[in-house]
Amino acid sequence: MSIIRGLLFTYDIENTDDPKREEFIASKDVNNGKELVELFNELTRPEFLEYTKSEQDWFIDSIEHFLAAGDSFDGVFKKMTTYFGTEVLDQQEFMRVLLSCLQYYNLEAVTSEQQSDNHL
Repeated sequence: MSIIRGLLFTYDIENTDDPKREEFIASKDVNNGKELVELFNELTRPEFLEYTKSEQDWFIDSIEHFLAAGDSFDGVFKKMTTYFGTEVLDQQEFMRVLLSCLQYYNLEAVTSEQQSDNHL
């Protein structure tokens, strides 16, 4: 679970370096899938794309594993204080949306890399 907490550190109150980012996080309804995707696209995507392919796969595999095991993700959410304006009501759904976004970013990175290789 610590790997997932690390990925979500952007949203943690201990990460206090950008008031605009904090306001943006607080303005989103984390229980609304569309707004959650907007949040991940803006703040998680750039960080995720900085990781190596194997690190990206590790994040994806970890979330898939815990979802398949039916984990509640309390190990992530109970140990974080976030800028979210509301409590995450369905932690598994939050993680499913995150997983979907990470899979998309991963595919996007692979596609971009393949296009770069084709231009060489």
